[in-house]
Amino acid sequence: MSDTDEFSPMPGLNTAYLDTALEQTGGADQALLRSLARRRPPVVPPEATLRDTLYQISQRQEDAAVVADEASGLPLGLVTLREMLHVISFEGAGLDDPVAAHMIGAPLTIAADSPAHRAKVLMTKRGAKHLLLVEADGRLFGLVGQADLLGLRAGGAEELIESIGNARDLPAMTLAADQVRKRAADLFRSGMGVEALCQWMSGLNDLIAMRVIEIMEDEFDLPAVPWCWLVFGSEGRLEQTFTTDQDNGLIFVPPEPAATQELRAAFLPFAQAVNKALDHCGFERCRGNIMAGNPAWCLSADEWRRRFADWLAEPEPQALLNGTIFFDFRPLYGSFEPADHLRTWLLAETIAAGRFLHNLAEQAVNVAPPIGWAGQFTYDRNRDFPHTIDLKLQGARLFMDPARVWALKHGVWATNTAERLRAAGACEGRPSADTAAEIEAFHLIQRFRISQQLQTTDREGVNRVDPDDLNELHRLMLKEAFKQAKRMQLRLRQQHLLF
Repeated sequence: MSDTDEFSPMPGLNTAYLDTALEQTGGADQALLRSLARRRPPVVPPEATLRDTLYQISQRQEDAAVVADEASGLPLGLVTLREMLHVISFEGAGLDDPVAAHMIGAPLTIAADSPAHRAKVLMTKRGAKHLLLVEADGRLFGLVGQADLLGLRAGGAEELIESIGNARDLPAMTLAADQVRKRAADLFRSGMGVEALCQWMSGLNDLIAMRVIEIMEDEFDLPAVPWCWLVFGSEGRLEQTFTTDQDNGLIFVPPEPAATQELRAAFLPFAQAVNKALDHCGFERCRGNIMAGNPAWCLSADEWRRRFADWLAEPEPQALLNGTIFFDFRPLYGSFEPADHLRTWLLAETIAAGRFLHNLAEQAVNVAPPIGWAGQFTYDRNRDFPHTIDLKLQGARLFMDPARVWALKHGVWATNTAERLRAAGACEGRPSADTAAEIEAFHLIQRFRISQQLQTTDREGVNRVDPDDLNELHRLMLKEAFKQAKRMQLRLRQQHLLF
């Protein structure tokens, strides 16, 4: 491939929606980085001169070049136009100097098949302007910059990012978290799209959680083994709204099985301190105690595999409930490798677990949309909130659950509901307009949920909406969204239950 050749997309990847998502939401956060690296960056050998490197960058109209070994293709360093101009102008570097003498050694790298959201957080956390994409064997695939990952700095987030990074204690972190929620509310009221808003919030909440973990990590003498903080539920799906609690866990890799209990005992006080600190920052403790500070969810890599294997083998009601929470996991902080290995293993196992997928689909279609045969709304007769609809359990869930089944069926890595629907739709060859309609209906319900959350302080009523409080157009839109959910459930039933 020549330096000017464009990359080919991954086989089977539906790239049409990526262009729209990048344009509308500022970046498809769970699109694979591989699909965002549109062109090959300038690549020079370490013995190339600064003059030759500057020429390559100028000809390509780029702002950086990768220094790589010609024989192996392994990246050795990174040089930016800004840094080269600086060393030439102010440090006496000569144009005939080898570029290796002035490159940034050991540049920040990430696997090309990682989600874009992970790169956003990593670049922001490290203050990096560029990120090298590498293949599984370490060879260079491409280069992405902030321009390729638009979105996290949208909505006036730069000041918030700085305040999060500068926080040194919990009071400062609590203030930063409050500022994020206030700014998000302003963005919502000003008309920011729901998908973009949720990912904006999730990105900043990720940074808050990561900074909290960093602060707590300094207070504990943690074991020198690979470990990773995992997030589940809405945080795992990048769908956090204004009322969210903690769903997290911890995975670690013991040097030998016999060391598992000792390592768990060492990690638990740290995990409990993080859970307490996150609660202090406004992320309430999980009512079901699905938190890393619970020994049940502070597990070795082998224990996590056994736990998932048990759920797949015996898909009883509790296992299916766990499936709606834990199967949406993603790594947040620490060594991502154990979590990535778990995800790769889990996807392969789930594809082969026909009975589990069947039961998961059955659970998904058993939650009826709250609309009757004549098109009128139906209610669950909640005594505390009569004549209301729970838009989380009887609304958003109607889209999340089928999307999860289809993602697991097709081995889709994404956890975000919209991304799952896009990817599954591409795998099944569905018309893009139909998928777009499903996603639009899902985001409409999310918008009603967020609007309600910003209007009430009652924890029990944050997702409950009385249709009579909506205007006629909004009631009609809500009904159409529920009809879309009914069609999704019908398709899911035909695929998994009628055989």
